[in-house]
Formats: sequence, structure tokens, C-alpha cells
Amino acid sequence: MLLNVPKETLCNRARTIMNNYKKTIFKNGTRIITESISHAKSVSLGIWVNAGSRDELDKERGIFHFIEHMIFKGTTNRSASQIAKDLDTIGGFSNAFTGKEQTCFHARVLDKHLQFLTELFSDILINSLFAEKDLELEKAVVLQEISMTEDTPDEYVHVLSDQTFWQGDPLGRPILGTKETVSKITRKVILDYVSRFYSPKRVVIAAAGNVDHTLVVDYFRSFLEPLSDGNNISFTRPVPLVTPTVSSYPKELEQVHLCVGAQASSLSGEKRFVEAIFNTILGGNMSSRLFQEIREKRGLAYSVYSYMNAFIDTGLLRIYLATDKNEINRVLELIELLIKEIKNGNLSEDDIARAKDYLIGGILLSAENVSNLMLRLARNEFIFERYIHYDELIKELEKVTLDEVIDASERIFSAGNVSITALGPVDRDVIAVDSLKF
Repeated sequence: MLLNVPKETLCNRARTIMNNYKKTIFKNGTRIITESISHAKSVSLGIWVNAGSRDELDKERGIFHFIEHMIFKGTTNRSASQIAKDLDTIGGFSNAFTGKEQTCFHARVLDKHLQFLTELFSDILINSLFAEKDLELEKAVVLQEISMTEDTPDEYVHVLSDQTFWQGDPLGRPILGTKETVSKITRKVILDYVSRFYSPKRVVIAAAGNVDHTLVVDYFRSFLEPLSDGNNISFTRPVPLVTPTVSSYPKELEQVHLCVGAQASSLSGEKRFVEAIFNTILGGNMSSRLFQEIREKRGLAYSVYSYMNAFIDTGLLRIYLATDKNEINRVLELIELLIKEIKNGNLSEDDIARAKDYLIGGILLSAENVSNLMLRLARNEFIFERYIHYDELIKELEKVTLDEVIDASERIFSAGNVSITALGPVDRDVIAVDSLKF
């Protein structure tokens, strides 16, 4: 085993962390969750909104990402430059991101600055102006961001792969939106989305580090507890259907960027631990079969890996690599061969043990970073509405068997379940998909 940590030690560590976890729910539904780490000198604080790009109308694609930008452009109390100065003055790291299902505004600061940060974040959440004068300027910024993404093929191919994999569903739409939809965003539309989706019941405040739960609740209470939830809407996200396709997007590049994807478990799926181990063995690290065979043994790619991308109700396993246009079919055949070998049982107990140790190591190492802890707190709240023990994750991983991993490879990469997306100097008819059986 790569990790010589006794189970008892892991369980005791998990129980200690659990004892430092606390949760408060205001009457309007806003949740505050904290994890206290006494030896930390900093606090990571995130304001999360349970809304993302899959909740947008087609004609308003990119609206949540645009709101994320605009929320820092001034409030009734602060100008945009004052917000920036305030964040810089407390000497921390601040950022924001929009996902398919949630939006987050977060910062990491020294613990002595926490009260000031709660006031600042409350101000931008409640009092943002979304002024007309800032609208066109910020549109130009987002349009540049879209162009930058399109000029970054190793990033853009994943956006294209989503569009084809979740064809016709909001889950497949680009988070940034398109140049056309962003250009048409109005202040009226922004205020409508904020009113409907930025409601107290959708807000989760997560904090991890040297933090006192009672103080955090007190800091936020005067700002957030009085908010009304009158505009809250309830909705059900439809489970998207997968559309297995082979798509090419010809572009003058030095390489072809490839994504090979197949449907996998959701964030709470029963097979997610098994699939995590399968993914690790297939392409999740430097000793994985994809990395060793395609890069180390054959030199066909510099970058090659696989990863899990899971959502509240569905998920996928995706392989990515970039290679010469003349090698595209060769690498696809190698991918198929490596997957078939696992399907046929070319797997050992040592392979499983190493993958488990790799994943367990990642779990425990991430626990040393307060920003990772904050992210984990919020995501578990959205998925499970409770704290997830570290020993619970470890036990689930340790239960996975070799036969279960083989079953996962067969289930995920079954015939007719695989999508291929190619970006670069290649046409669709060049890709010899008819010979691929998976």
C-alpha cells in the first residue's frame, strides 16, 4: 500500500473534523455551514447560489456568468474600484466562478479580516446595482473571454464535446454563452434572473479555517436573515439524454484535439466510487494506461488523460488528448484496445490497490487546504444536505472489487454509448469510427 495510515487514525481524524462542523439555517432558508480548523491562520469563505448555466433559457445563454461579472461592478455603497481596493486591502485571494449548476463568490483571507469580508460579500450579494453604464463595457470583457476560450483548443474542445454529448439540452450549452446571446443581455433580464434565482433558499454560505461558527452566523444575520424569499421559484431540471455522435470541427491548428466521452454516474450515483477507480486506472494519473501507452511508450501525445465530470442527476467519463492529424485513428484504436483489455479482465488486485491509494491520498491531502474544505462543504450540502465524513469516503473506496471495476468498464464504454469530438485539421470522414467497437 502507498499510504501506511491505520484505519483507526483516519476514522479518528474524520470524527475530529466532524466535531468541528456546524450548520445553521435562517428562517428564510439561507444555510450557513462552517468547518473549524484551529491550527489554520486563514479562512476561506464562499457565497454559493444554487443556479448555473443549465438553468438558463436558450436565448439567454451566459446570463449567470455575466451576472457573476456584473456583481463586482458596484453597489449602493461601493464603486467597482472600491470593491477591488477593499479586497486587495485585506490581502487575500478572491475570485468567482459559474458552473453548470451553481455560482460561487469566494475569498481566502487572514482570520482577522473575516468580519470585514462578510460585510463586503453581503454588500455585493444584496446591493449590486447592475448599472446600465457598466453593461456594455462588461459585455466587451466577456466577449473577449469567449474569444480567448475559442483560441485555446485544449480547453475549447471540451466545450464542443459538451454540446454534442448533451445535444439539445441546457447541460450541453457553454457556461460563457455565445457572442450572440451575451450581446443581447439587458439590465431587465439580469434583474429578472437575480430576483428569481438569487433567493435566500438558494444561498449557502460556506466557511472553513480558523473560524467560529457563532460569529459567522452573527456577522451574516443582520444582512441576510431579513431577506424575503417571496420570489423563489421551484423547478425540476430534466435529466438530459445522451446523444452518441462523432463530430469534427475543422480548424487550422498544429494538432487534432480529441475528446472521447461516455455516460457515467451522477454525483450521488451508487457506482461513483467504482467508476473513480476505473478512471484512475484508465487515465487519471501518470501511471495510468492511457498515459503510459500513448505518451510514454509511443510518443503520440504530450497531453493525455481521462476524468469524471458529474452532475446532480447524470455524469460522464471523458478522455482527452492532442495528437498529429495523421495519428488520430491510431490513437483511437489504442484507446479502444486499452479499454477492451480492462473489459477482458487484464487487471490485477495491485492495480486496484494503487488506484485506491492514489484517490485516498488525494482526499487526505486536499483536507489540508482550507479553500478545498470550503468547496467540499458547499458541494456536499447541495448534493446530500449533510457533512460527508472522510472515513465514509475511504470505506466506500476500499470496498470496491476488481470485478466491479471490470463491470464499470463494460457499462460505461458499451457499444453505441461513446461520443467522439475532434477539433483541428481533420474532417469527419477521416475518422475511422466504423472500425471502433468499444
